[in-house]
Amino acid sequence: MLKTRTNLAVVRARRSTLLCLVILLLLLGCTPQVTQQPAIVPPQANFTATGQAQLPEKWWLTFEDPQLDRLINMALAGNFTLQSAWDRLDRARATARKAGADLVPQLDGEAGFNAARSHKDARTTSSHSYNLGLVASYEIDLWGRIRSTQQAAEYDARASAEDLQTAALTLSAQVATTWFQLLEQFGQIDILEQQLHINEQTLELIELQVRAGQTGIADLLQQRQVTESRRGELALAAGRAQVLQNQLAVFLGVAPDQAPRITPGTLGELPPLPATGLQSRLLERRPDVRAAWLKLQGTDQLVAAAVADRFPRLSLVGRASTADREIYNLFDDWLTSLAVNLLAPLVDGGRRRAEVERTQAVAAEALHDYGQTVLDALAEVEDALTREQQQQKYLASINLQLLLSEQAIGRIRDRYINGAEDYQRVLGALLSKQLLQRTQLTARRELFENRVNLCRALAGGWEMSRAIQ
Repeated sequence: MLKTRTNLAVVRARRSTLLCLVILLLLLGCTPQVTQQPAIVPPQANFTATGQAQLPEKWWLTFEDPQLDRLINMALAGNFTLQSAWDRLDRARATARKAGADLVPQLDGEAGFNAARSHKDARTTSSHSYNLGLVASYEIDLWGRIRSTQQAAEYDARASAEDLQTAALTLSAQVATTWFQLLEQFGQIDILEQQLHINEQTLELIELQVRAGQTGIADLLQQRQVTESRRGELALAAGRAQVLQNQLAVFLGVAPDQAPRITPGTLGELPPLPATGLQSRLLERRPDVRAAWLKLQGTDQLVAAAVADRFPRLSLVGRASTADREIYNLFDDWLTSLAVNLLAPLVDGGRRRAEVERTQAVAAEALHDYGQTVLDALAEVEDALTREQQQQKYLASINLQLLLSEQAIGRIRDRYINGAEDYQRVLGALLSKQLLQRTQLTARRELFENRVNLCRALAGGWEMSRAIQ
């Protein structure tokens, strides 16, 4: 009799196993398929202009400016916006680890104490018991829902790392741009001081001519007004220089009164034009393009997870528990069980279908964002190249105008001293020359600033480590 019951149990177990296999095969036959997004059209081969020098990873080293190098290194270590980007990266990596935890079985322990007390027929009875147990659970990822969610989180973490590189590049460009603007203001102060000295000398000459009766008081008043205007412009230039130093302090992550000491300098020689390389290599190198591509891949995985969520879930739950009235007898008797659960969505009001449509829209948006990022990256390089070419021509024109102005003012001044020229011609030539001197310096600064934009557009980032705060 016992043998017959044993055989019957074995037959039932085999039937249950066969039934589960059939269900699994049927379910595997309806694995969701995710439509892959089309690829972006590959760009053209070359940019319109290129140099020979290879751009280093730390692009600002091409300017060979020790103060600029020191300021950028301090900003990369202390800037709060960059620290926030590091925090976002840590958060994204933790999210990816959390999403991957569902790929391994989960094991929980439980312990409890139960006490009961009853009162009947004037008699009170009480009882108690202890219990211990282990509960293991695991969801079989039939359709890749868990794997897709985990991969989406990994793509997001990798995109956050690229966003960090983009933030570092942006910060270094901001520091460099502000630094060259500060150097321009130092140069403007020097020019204004020289112009003020020349205007004061001219004023003394006119005062002598007024005393000698060779010119009228109107010329004297006009020259005094021009001299005083240079003093006012000198004060404004000093104010702009201080504001720029305050901006640098903010980029460094310190208060303006704690900013490092800056030695006034001048704009040096512009470095040679860097090699622009192939457009396809630029897209591989730029961190913002890589981040957009990784985000696109992540949204594809989210679509796959949303599609898989519409199919049944198969999970295993194992339990081992023991209970007894005495704590020292807990390990004498154990009860174990294993359950297989199949959960299939039947009616959800269209929630899962709507989630699929939502993630598909997000993926389409990410695809368009990626395409726009690619176009912006190519346009930034081309714009910087065009601006530099035209700025070089503009600066050459300014230099020629300044040379002609110097020649003209020398002759007009000599004629004025000899009484053969009107003062208005002298004043006009003087103001024209002084304006050209300041315009020349501004044009050189714009040339440097445009080169910063070109380097920023071509740069691909560098190995970074978070500074210990």
